[in-house]
Amino acid sequence: MENALRPLIVIGGSVVLTLALVWLADRLLRQADARHSETPLWGLLRRCRVPLQVVVLTALLRGTYRQIKWAPVQDHEAGLGQLLSLVLIGASAWLVVRIAAAVVEASYARYAASALDPARVRRVRTQVTLIQRVVTAVVGVVAVASMLLTFPAMRTAGTSILASAGIIGIVAGVAAQSTLGNLFAGLQIAFGDMVRIGDTVVVDGEWGVIEEITLTYLAVRTWDERRLTMPVSYFTSKPFENWSRGGVQMTGTVFFHLDHAAPVALMREKLADILRECPAWDGRESALAVTDTTPSTIVVRATVTAKDAGDIWTVRVTVREQMITWLHDNHPEALPRINTDRG
Repeated sequence: MENALRPLIVIGGSVVLTLALVWLADRLLRQADARHSETPLWGLLRRCRVPLQVVVLTALLRGTYRQIKWAPVQDHEAGLGQLLSLVLIGASAWLVVRIAAAVVEASYARYAASALDPARVRRVRTQVTLIQRVVTAVVGVVAVASMLLTFPAMRTAGTSILASAGIIGIVAGVAAQSTLGNLFAGLQIAFGDMVRIGDTVVVDGEWGVIEEITLTYLAVRTWDERRLTMPVSYFTSKPFENWSRGGVQMTGTVFFHLDHAAPVALMREKLADILRECPAWDGRESALAVTDTTPSTIVVRATVTAKDAGDIWTVRVTVREQMITWLHDNHPEALPRINTDRG
């Protein structure tokens, strides 16, 4: 009877104790979240319940499984202990990653709620995202190494591995030169404030918004919803346009190639009328001037402003469309003419 009840007592007791500890931790986090509603840290930490349950249950079973005294367990005692150790290491790494993610997300949320500069918020968002990825990668590597060292064969080979580490390191460094270059470039981008998530950029002639930054690549969402995936080393080795750098306000231009008879003074008045009806114009500046001439045409440039890259595009196309329509309907003589007389 004792042999039949012992497995139930050990396993059932471990499960009950695990549920009790996790319930207590959840209650404490819930109370802390209610007292500190200004920070989401405690609410985020409650997401760690599942990995915490696995860690506590595995740790309890790892320490008590020998007390089961059940034949199938005793016959495979070494293998079961090895399996529980591997699960415990993996669950611990999972828990550490979840805790780190909660702390990072809470820190970013508090900063974003209090910061007034959108550019600095995007910078911090980029940095915390990469910090989270670095922590995940480091914890993963340490967890895998710890798992391997639980095998006796790997511990025996440890001396040989350390002895040849210098040669292996040189070979690996040469083989992974490109990958390591992208890795350090990613850190340089994040902490050098070269480009941030949400920045408007022009790369290889493509206009888009930075959507994602990782340790090795960077994703740009173009205006037509395509995704450009580029190595981060591109942004540290080649020039690119960052329209969000130094503020998001922008100035745009619209060029018109017109006949010499174009009513420039009336065009200035029409430009003011168009901008007054355009919600995307921020009201900072507008101007219209003749910037060049040819024997048959003049070049008229309209200058407009907007609060960001998206709005400046809207203002430019609005001015271009409405001005051309107005000239066509009211001053057709201003449109350029092509002389077809061959004499």
